[in-house]
Amino acid sequence: MTKKELVGKKISAISLGCDKNKVDLEKMLGRAEDYGFCVVEDVFDADIVIVNTCAFIQPAEEEAISNILEMANLKKQGVIEKIIVSGCLPERHFEQLPALFPEVDLFLRLRENDLICQKIEQLYQVEESKPAKNCQRVLTCGVSYAYLKIADGCDNICSYCTIPRIRGRYKSVAMDQLVDEAKNLAKRGIKELILVAQDTTRYGEDLYGENKLIELCQRLCKIKEIKWLRLHYLYPEKVTDQLLDYINSNEKMCKYLDIPLQHIDDELLLSMRRRLGENETKKLIEKIKTNYPLLSLRSTFIIGYPGERSKQFKKLVDFVKTSKFDYAGFFPYSKESNTAAYFMKKQVPSFIKKLRTKKITKIQQKIVEEKISKLLGTEMVVLVDYFDSDSGEFVGHSQNLSPTVDFGVRFVDNGNVELSTFVKVKIYDFDGSYLKGELV
Repeated sequence: MTKKELVGKKISAISLGCDKNKVDLEKMLGRAEDYGFCVVEDVFDADIVIVNTCAFIQPAEEEAISNILEMANLKKQGVIEKIIVSGCLPERHFEQLPALFPEVDLFLRLRENDLICQKIEQLYQVEESKPAKNCQRVLTCGVSYAYLKIADGCDNICSYCTIPRIRGRYKSVAMDQLVDEAKNLAKRGIKELILVAQDTTRYGEDLYGENKLIELCQRLCKIKEIKWLRLHYLYPEKVTDQLLDYINSNEKMCKYLDIPLQHIDDELLLSMRRRLGENETKKLIEKIKTNYPLLSLRSTFIIGYPGERSKQFKKLVDFVKTSKFDYAGFFPYSKESNTAAYFMKKQVPSFIKKLRTKKITKIQQKIVEEKISKLLGTEMVVLVDYFDSDSGEFVGHSQNLSPTVDFGVRFVDNGNVELSTFVKVKIYDFDGSYLKGELV
């Protein structure tokens, strides 16, 4: 096959896992498009399908395997020609996968992402070309916002987490490179940048010898077309007064904090290898609530970590009731190989983890409903993300609502709404998943 024949192939992708994984895939698809491939949405229209996987916890691996088997069935039927599996699953289980999934043509390691086109050339026995130096991402989140991945890997080595073994040590992306990428996204119409990393609050420490997160935000905020800047995954011990003051005072910084706390009991936090204990955590939350009332606060917690006794779970329940987080996620502990927690005794039975997760989720839902009730009748500025043709409504999000993570805002067009613009919406209802509003 010649290169001319190869570029006639169509590529589609299945995106699984976190936002950081999504950015990796968008860059791979950008390389494919730059090479000459046609990137299509529907796998049934594709010749080559990339399954970009997550392997953070067992449920994510199961989802990845399910998608791989679906693609293997399509290949067997002759619908698609080649299957490529990328992301964290090949990185975590590279040696075992070829025997388990012989239908897969290529398992792509993370360090090979930039060579996606050259690997496809090898599959089709086409003379190998040189990788392009710079390619424009294929944006998969729409036209209003995009994720900016500022670092990869992690140095925290929490006892339950597989990321350091999969992704390696924390590696910040050079600031100039991030600013250039942000400027390019702005030229393409993006209005909001969501900064993501396993730990955004450590940005620059490995590369520059000191923390550079605020400086990075300052440079990004100077980009005229970028109107909102949002930070995800702030580790609590690095949430300083200086950072809080900056987010609170800068008009472009979204008034939103995503701080994974995982638990509140000192014994469990120590076992998890978290660096902030119960008292310090409570002081941080109290400080945010008292001194920065405009900042919405989201967190995540692990339920049923090894050794979690009923009184420790009750302590977490009481903490959630008192703290009244704007948004919170609760996840049953997943026993993962090659982690310290895997070998711990006193593993909590699955049925207890499910019961506790269900209980604390209901408590948080009531808190959210109380907060939402106070929004009814108020107005908020909304960034328009997409149009839902099924319902005939536009969907967007506000500074205090992170897209895909929190509740969206739905409203009916008045004839003048365009995507990736800001509109003012008056909220009149909440259906459990979306705020309902009308244009002001």
